Amino acid sequence: MREEVELAAAAGFIAPELAAEFPGLRLDWVTVGARVRHSPREIKARLRDLSSRWRGTNVVAMRTQPIPHAYRTFFRHIGLDPDVNRIPSERAGLNRLLHGHFQSRNLIDDARLIALVETGVPVWALDADLVDPAGLGIRQTIEGDRLGSSEPAHHLPPGRLAVTDPHFVHALLFEPGVAPGHQAGPRTERIALFTVGVDGVPAIHIEEALWVCVEALNSG
Repeated sequence: MREEVELAAAAGFIAPELAAEFPGLRLDWVTVGARVRHSPREIKARLRDLSSRWRGTNVVAMRTQPIPHAYRTFFRHIGLDPDVNRIPSERAGLNRLLHGHFQSRNLIDDARLIALVETGVPVWALDADLVDPAGLGIRQTIEGDRLGSSEPAHHLPPGRLAVTDPHFVHALLFEPGVAPGHQAGPRTERIALFTVGVDGVPAIHIEEALWVCVEALNSG
């Protein structure tokens, strides 16, 4: 099954000016069958095990590790203070400390969390029916862009880094969520998982994050 997932995964487009400015910027995505539902016992047990292995010292030491350090460096390059706008793995670690454990929400979110904690690489999920077959990529927003497709329109200023396809801006880069109405919902049967890598994050970790997420989804 792993080989099938890897064959189905695709590299997203990176706008030429961004590829030149950020040589390591990368987006990978894959479409899988999944529904929003409660996580099975196996997934909840996996979250409990990860919770027991993540302590305060892990969160403090995280920023010195190669993958978190790479994301923190990228955040600074795009004008975000990583001590204010936390990178995804630090945000997850702080939430674990705040609540005393990694909270189970639903199977899709739990699978994404497991992938993030185990690899350090974030994964987001979109309702696949809203994603153009041409695929996802990263570009800067332009005049007239709006976040998602719902009303009232949420117009975006030019120059923001965003995850898009030929029709929609699905998310702003590294925001915790995606465009309103573009996340998996009660009627969702397929999701498009995407992950974003930056300079200093090995390709194998980016691929592994998608694999871990899909594996967790299929375990239920």
